[in-house]
Amino acid sequence: MKAAGTEAKLLLVGIPVLLWTVIPIYHLVLFAISPKQDALSGALFPEHPTLRNFETVFGQRHYFLSHFWQQLWNSTLIAFATGVLTLLVATSAAFAISRLRVRGGRTVMNMALFTYFIPAAFLAVPMYKTMGNYGLLNSKWALILAMVTIASPYAIWVLKQASDKLPVELDEAAVMDGASPPQLFRYVYLPLMTPSLVAIGVYALLLAWNEYLFAFLLLSRDTDVTLPVALGSFLAADDSPWELLMTTGLIYALPPAAIYYVFRRYMVGGLTAGAVKS
Repeated sequence: MKAAGTEAKLLLVGIPVLLWTVIPIYHLVLFAISPKQDALSGALFPEHPTLRNFETVFGQRHYFLSHFWQQLWNSTLIAFATGVLTLLVATSAAFAISRLRVRGGRTVMNMALFTYFIPAAFLAVPMYKTMGNYGLLNSKWALILAMVTIASPYAIWVLKQASDKLPVELDEAAVMDGASPPQLFRYVYLPLMTPSLVAIGVYALLLAWNEYLFAFLLLSRDTDVTLPVALGSFLAADDSPWELLMTTGLIYALPPAAIYYVFRRYMVGGLTAGAVKS
C-alpha cells in the first residue's frame, strides 16, 4: 500500500514534468512540418504536413539562411575544438593535482572552483575586452578560448574527484616497473579515466554548441557566427518566418541529442565519479 502511494506521488510529479518537457518539442516539430499559412493556426496537427521547410533550409533558399551550412560548420568546429582543448587542460591539471601532487595543486583547485561560481554573463564584457586587446575579435579562436575558460573549472574538479578514487597502488606499481610520469599518464591514468573523460568531453562540446552570448559578442560577420546567433536574426524581422526558424532549430537540436544518446551510459557515471567517497 505504501509503495502504491509512493508511485502515485511520483506520477503526480512526473506527468506534469514530462508534459512540460515534451510540449515545446512537439510544437517545434509541428512548426517544422507545417506550411507557413498553417504554422500559427493553432491546430494540433497540420492539415497538409510538408517537408518543404527542410528543403528551404538545406537549400539556403531564404535570405536569413544564406550561410546556413557555413554557420553550422562554425558551430561544429568550435564545439569540437572546445571539447578537445578542455580535455587537454582539465586532464593534465587533474593528473598533476591528484596523482603527481604538485606543489600548489590545492590552490589551483580552489581557484578553479572559485571561478566556476562566477556567472558567465559577468565575464562577457571583460572577455570581449581581453580578446580585443589580443586581436582575436571576429576569430573563431576567441569563442573557442572563451568556452574553454568557462568549461575548464568544472571539468578539472570532476576529473580530479574521479582521479582521487583510483588506487594509489597502481601508480606505485608502475613507478616500481620504471614508468616515467608521461608513461604513467598514458598507460595507467588515461585508460582508467575513460568514462569521466568521455563525459567531460561531451559536456564541454554541448556547452559550446549551445552558447549564444559569447558567440554574439565575439563574432560579428555572417560567415563567422554560429547557428544560434544566426537564428536570432529571424526575430529581427517584422514578419518572422517562424516555420523556418523552428525547422532550423529542430535540425540544430538533433546532433546534441544524438551525441547524448550515444554516450549516455558514460554521462551519469562519468560526471558523478568521486562525488561520494567510500
